[in-house]
Amino acid sequence: QVQLVESGGGLVPAGGSLRLSCAASGHIIRADAMSWYRQVPGKERELVATITSGGTTNYADSVKGRFTIEMDNAKKTVYLQMNSLKPEDTAVYYCNANIVALQYSGEFEAGYYWGQGTQVTVSS
Repeated sequence: QVQLVESGGGLVPAGGSLRLSCAASGHIIRADAMSWYRQVPGKERELVATITSGGTTNYADSVKGRFTIEMDNAKKTVYLQMNSLKPEDTAVYYCNANIVALQYSGEFEAGYYWGQGTQVTVSS
């Protein structure tokens, strides 16, 4: 019953900034890692950034130095701060989380969950 809901997308001019949020809800024990992916029509979904529960981050080369991922454990929310946006950053951005959650059976179970995505459009 875990849910991920993204927000913060929109239309911005090149060089502008956006901050995406992904809030996780449900009977969550912990998030071992959370990531942001993006996808444009006709292309495969690509990994943008990842953060682990230990604070380790990884970024795609195309966004390194411009994007920052962070996690708020208390709020069970992951953020993607996007600066110096380029038209090539235009995509639907998806949140993904590796979460340990309490199942209906009462067992703890680890699994991957996806949000529905939020549109980011960067104009020239």
